[in-house]
Amino acid sequence: MSLSLEDLSRKMKDIDFAMLATHAKGGAIGSRPMSNNREVDYDGTAWFFTDETASMVSDMEADSAVNLSYQGKSGLLGHRPFLVAVEGRAALIRDQAQFEAHWTKGLERWWPQGIQTPGLVLIQVIGERAHYWDGENEGEILLEGIK
Repeated sequence: MSLSLEDLSRKMKDIDFAMLATHAKGGAIGSRPMSNNREVDYDGTAWFFTDETASMVSDMEADSAVNLSYQGKSGLLGHRPFLVAVEGRAALIRDQAQFEAHWTKGLERWWPQGIQTPGLVLIQVIGERAHYWDGENEGEILLEGIK
């Protein structure tokens, strides 16, 4: 069974964290958890906040190709979790109007000064392709040009 972007978004809404992978110095792959806050409707673009000093910022400045990996909870009766891998391109945004548009209350835990936090950066990951698997069904959604 093939999923639509709307189906994918509904399944991803229950997943709190993604692993964001970048190309690090020397050709290594760097991965770190990023919060999805369970408040975001996925439309092919994902948004995350970070600090200017985070190594992922310099990774993305050197190479914008990234991967997001999501894993949902296991289902009832031992069903496997829903898994998604999104390939895309990252953009680093330092615009306070964009900060305000994507800010959610839970982010104050990491940035008590809110969108006024010095060095705050918004990461926009524009998905190009999403591959999903639920233990029985798998498929791929081309995200480029969806919007």
